[in-house]
Amino acid sequence: MRLKTLEINGFKSFAQKSVLEFESPIICIVGPNGSGKSNVVEAFRYVLGEQSMKSMRGKSGLDLIFKGSKNLSKGTRAAVTVYFNNADKVFKFTNDTGEEVDLNYDIISISRQVFPDGLNKYILNGSDVRLKDIHNLLASVNIGSSGHHIISQGEADRILNANPKERRAMVEDALGLKIYQYKIKESERKLERTNENMKEVSLLRRENAPHLNFLRKQVEKFEKGKVMQGELAALYREYLKKESIYLDEEKDNLSKERHQIEVELKSVNTKISEAEDSKKESIKIAELRTVEQKLNEIRRMKGELDRKLGRIEGILESKENKEKLSGRCPMCGSVIKEVDEEQKEKIHNEEKELEELKNSQTRTIAEIKTLEGEEKEGNEKAESLKKEINREMEALRDQEREKFTYKVKQQELTSHLELLAVKQENLGRSMEAFQNEIKEGIALIGQEILGYKDVLVEGREDRAIQEETRRKIERIKIKLEDVGLSGGAEIMKEFNEVSERDNFLAKEMEDLTKSIESLQKLIADLKEKIDIEFQEGVKKINVEFQQFFSLMFGGGTGSLSIVTPKPRKRKADEELDEDEEIEDFEDEDTVPEQGIEINVSLPHKKVKELQALSGGERSLTSIAILFAMSQVNPPPFLVLDETDAALDESNSRKYGDMLEKLSKHSQLIVVTHNRETMSRAGVLYGITVGADGASKLLSVKFEEATQIAK
Repeated sequence: MRLKTLEINGFKSFAQKSVLEFESPIICIVGPNGSGKSNVVEAFRYVLGEQSMKSMRGKSGLDLIFKGSKNLSKGTRAAVTVYFNNADKVFKFTNDTGEEVDLNYDIISISRQVFPDGLNKYILNGSDVRLKDIHNLLASVNIGSSGHHIISQGEADRILNANPKERRAMVEDALGLKIYQYKIKESERKLERTNENMKEVSLLRRENAPHLNFLRKQVEKFEKGKVMQGELAALYREYLKKESIYLDEEKDNLSKERHQIEVELKSVNTKISEAEDSKKESIKIAELRTVEQKLNEIRRMKGELDRKLGRIEGILESKENKEKLSGRCPMCGSVIKEVDEEQKEKIHNEEKELEELKNSQTRTIAEIKTLEGEEKEGNEKAESLKKEINREMEALRDQEREKFTYKVKQQELTSHLELLAVKQENLGRSMEAFQNEIKEGIALIGQEILGYKDVLVEGREDRAIQEETRRKIERIKIKLEDVGLSGGAEIMKEFNEVSERDNFLAKEMEDLTKSIESLQKLIADLKEKIDIEFQEGVKKINVEFQQFFSLMFGGGTGSLSIVTPKPRKRKADEELDEDEEIEDFEDEDTVPEQGIEINVSLPHKKVKELQALSGGERSLTSIAILFAMSQVNPPPFLVLDETDAALDESNSRKYGDMLEKLSKHSQLIVVTHNRETMSRAGVLYGITVGADGASKLLSVKFEEATQIAK
């Protein structure tokens, strides 16, 4: 894997797209101060995921975007893209689930863009990714986040100023152990999540347990109920079959009996009706009544005529007596002496009246005789009719006796019908009870209860046995009600669901436990691997460090030693200083992490402590360490930003020799003003500031580079 190209567009002073090609092992970037050389170094930091704005000499993402000039407008974004040759397919990348992502590309491109609002975008071969993904990808090719592969002016001795813990991180990064650290952190995050999941699953199981136990008891009751339900079903089927037969027979018998009685009653009613009709007045009785009415009328008329005749005879007798007294012959006149005319007239009138009375008497007597004849005739007819009626009455008395017999029979039949009505009413209630029994059976057992229709029974139905079966059914029903079988299917369904859920959670607990054990083992293995490779790596670094150190200083010794710091214990009431990190204090049970101490001994001097070194000596020491680290596990490239600024001519040659040695394993991008350093480069890029105020990139020759660097 080799660094191929760096594209800078709108980043800091590079307003336009600028492309640096890396075809030579050593490439030098030269230019006057303020031209933008260091911006190239910062472009490397930026695209590789640097998050510290301070290290890129800015306060926010907006400071990284070209700010504009008199002739150029300000940029809308800053973008840097780095291209790697991946023909050997060394880049590796795993997703969050630990699965390796296919990176079967000959060229790997990493882009980072920043916008005025501070939004950052990371792009891998054209696809948006996360910063975390960029770090994981780069760690696979030994380009870590500690920046050991980018050494800027003034930062060369950062490893000297760092504490032992920080130095260890730099060394691990240089040794390519950062990928294991990422894996450890990722495993620890997974372990933390797994522990949280385990707590949640355990909590869910604890919360679920009471309800599950309750459902289990309910299911046990339900299963007992199912046994009773089976017994009840058997009893029910036989009982309902016999009951249905009994009810059908009763219904049929009552129907037949009612029909028979109704037929008899109809016949009796007809006979009674006939007797009632014969009891009505016959024609002869009506005729007798007519005759008697006529006789009564005759007698009345006769009586009136008798009274009239009596009055006439009385008047006649009175007049005759009066005439006798007056000397007049009563028979020849209703005269003896001579009378006057007037008297004659009076007498004449009286005689006339008397005559009329006699005529009336005669007529009345004749009428009476006529009526007497009619009366006699009527009496004879009445007597004849009475005899005939007496004969009919004898016959009617016989019919009355027969009618009474029918009336008694009618009452008996009517009573029987009423009894049948009561029986039918009772049968109706029994049939309603039978239907309710079926409904209860369906509620307790289900639709299968209707299978009673297909049950075969032997012998005739015995009501006593049937009643005993009924009592057994009622006892079992009471027990089933106590068991609470209703809703059992839902309880069983819920129990199965809750049980499945609990089994799933139990399996989840088992899987999580295995996962925790696996992660713990992985973390332990990774830590062991880091520790072993760290120990071996420090030994290899020391070999290289000693060579570089003695080369730089013409002798002396330099080495790294692994130390275990003794953390001081903080008292309960002790407060931290503002610049003191809490990590400096650890609990008694915490195993302190090992760190790195730097040991140096300059030739011909008694200096053995870093604090006693001069600025130049510190710079050479840090360069020797960094170069030694690079030699043990060479990164694909190293960026050196004026790390040779403090070297004299003699040390510059030694520095140049070290560059050539390093370039055999890593590409070198060197920002320098040093002529000796420039002489070791295969390609020289010059950075100048154009009239438009933007940095320009030029490919220059060695002689031109010397002039540009000034």
